[in-house]
Amino acid sequence: MKNKYIVIYNDLVQMIQHGEFMSGDTLPSEHELSDQFSTSRETIRKALNLLSQNGYIQKVRGKGSVVLDHNKFEFPVSGLTSFKELSDQLGQDSKTHVHEVFVESANNKLRERLNCSKEVKIWKVSRSREINGERIILDKDFIREDIVPSITKSIAENSIYEYIENELGLEISFAKKEILVEPVTEEDEKYLDVEGHTQMVVIRSFVYLADATLFQFTESRHRPDKFQFVDFARRTK
Repeated sequence: MKNKYIVIYNDLVQMIQHGEFMSGDTLPSEHELSDQFSTSRETIRKALNLLSQNGYIQKVRGKGSVVLDHNKFEFPVSGLTSFKELSDQLGQDSKTHVHEVFVESANNKLRERLNCSKEVKIWKVSRSREINGERIILDKDFIREDIVPSITKSIAENSIYEYIENELGLEISFAKKEILVEPVTEEDEKYLDVEGHTQMVVIRSFVYLADATLFQFTESRHRPDKFQFVDFARRTK
């Protein structure tokens, strides 16, 4: 069960992205939101803080929570969010197509990326992501079997992160990412609606548990005309 402030955050994100609150609008006060969502002001404050951290609002003294310009389909580079969570936030018509789920011995390059010995087996999960009727993301996940002993097609269709956190009780903590532009591959053409594009935006992620164990390497390939890759930064003092 998600924390209530996360549910409220997702509801407010959808309101912003569906135009119920436009750029420059001020959100209702904490008191009004607590009445609207039948919860405490502390819970509302947590939801608003998360909106602020993710660049949806700016808190202005004497004015309240002002909505920032956020009307394009954006892919958060700095966050560690599953596709299911992102789809829920955006309110898009989305679907996951699972192409491969199997265990294999890692080659030298993959062992180096996952910092594991040759005895460790690796899950390979290949999925294309459909948004509004077009397949525009190809995710290729490589996950250590000694840490995640079982992945089924059903789990891959829903959310691997949800399974890892809720069923296995592991805490996914942080990721290191690199962004590249690469030529379209035969695999891209097989699984995606490439629509004449010759290049893909590729995000490679090295994902760690809370104890700093590297357990996953992911290559996520995106059709470049559909995404704006963003990072939202706040100056801290």
